[in-house]
Amino acid sequence: MQIRIVGLRSLPEVVRGDDLAALVVEAAAREGCSIQADTVVAVAQKVVSKAEGCVVDLRTIEPSPLAAGWAEQWGRDARLVELVLRESRRVVRMDRGVLITETHHGFIAANAGVDQSNVPGEDVAAVLPRDPDRSARELRRRLRCGAVIVTDTFGRPWREGLVNVAVGVAGLEPLEDYRGLPDRGGRLMHATVLALADELAASAGLLMRKTSGVPVVLMEGVEWKAAEGSARLLLRDPERDLFR
Repeated sequence: MQIRIVGLRSLPEVVRGDDLAALVVEAAAREGCSIQADTVVAVAQKVVSKAEGCVVDLRTIEPSPLAAGWAEQWGRDARLVELVLRESRRVVRMDRGVLITETHHGFIAANAGVDQSNVPGEDVAAVLPRDPDRSARELRRRLRCGAVIVTDTFGRPWREGLVNVAVGVAGLEPLEDYRGLPDRGGRLMHATVLALADELAASAGLLMRKTSGVPVVLMEGVEWKAAEGSARLLLRDPERDLFR
């Protein structure tokens, strides 16, 4: 079994209103790659947000007293803190200069996914796409590929470092359920459900490093179950979440 992963380097700087699908097709052609009906395309959230206009001028943000006070205490930009709070439906932890929230999508992330890296301008920040699943579906339709995963880098409890995860999915079942199946020794598995979409996102992350200039990765040879797909299926039900 073999999986081929190729990163596209020649996409131009993406701005609001750009036809991202067309840019991906053009970059693939320039780099001698083809997007087939069974290709999985991983796209960095940042370029999706830029194309969809999910970029905020911090000079337009008026910080609330809460944001201003917390920012002053921890040496943060009050406008950025306010933006994080606006992008959140719940604050999970707000301590020692670290702000972890639940976004309106349901993702638990530092700073609600608000990010200033690889965004032109000192007073500009990108936020997550309003509906990453919809973004993935539209890209899949336009690219005529097997599946699309919109990725972002998230931290993990109890482990250092960031890992690419899926925040938008189209075309594949994001979870592989092995419960009820025998392992190689014949023992039935009772709890094994693999987050395939996250595994693919992490694989793409090997080429999508912050300084690499690779916002799109093509993967071939991947086995997956075709489905409409949604990153929301990766979110644990609150009733089964022991960490809330």
